[in-house]
Amino acid sequence: MGINLQKGQKIDLTKGNEGLTDLLVGLGWDAAKPAGGGLFNAFKSAPSIDCDVSVLMLGADDKLITEKDVIYFGNLTHKSGAVKHMGDNLTGDGDGDDEQIFINLSKIPANIEKIVFVVNIYNAVVRKQHFGMIKNAFIRILDSKKKTELLRFNLSDNYTDKTALFTGEVYRYNKEWKFAAIGEGTTDKGLKEIIQKYI
Repeated sequence: MGINLQKGQKIDLTKGNEGLTDLLVGLGWDAAKPAGGGLFNAFKSAPSIDCDVSVLMLGADDKLITEKDVIYFGNLTHKSGAVKHMGDNLTGDGDGDDEQIFINLSKIPANIEKIVFVVNIYNAVVRKQHFGMIKNAFIRILDSKKKTELLRFNLSDNYTDKTALFTGEVYRYNKEWKFAAIGEGTTDKGLKEIIQKYI
């Protein structure tokens, strides 16, 4: 069982964990049941909430070096092979991880200092959806080779009216890799708007 982190906490990944190179980053969520629940509930015909996980690979100044350093459903694998997105889950239905990212720490280019995991709701404004309609959201990291969970961060804040969620980040520190639990919601309307923060 991994360590349960609170918002703002940081943890060493590689220090004291010799040989750790392959990470599986799992993110999950469920749609919250609307209040009421009557037979003619207005939410019955509402579209599923499609959360999209994206990965931003940043340089030393917290800036994107190229647009190819954004890994998402339209660019599933980084050119280095260090980061691989396992594809888009359109509904969040089912138990466990809804979307997964594989990271090989040994392949991350030397000019990449930080890997940020962000989730946004597809077409949130048009669909009138926000993260207050989501429950049981989490990010967790596993040692992919040993299949053991290293850490878990449950995103339990009130994210009503937030349409994007910065969940956590893996970053270099003194030649080691660490993880920081972020858990910050924003009103960014999509990946393009999120990317603008890092150009």
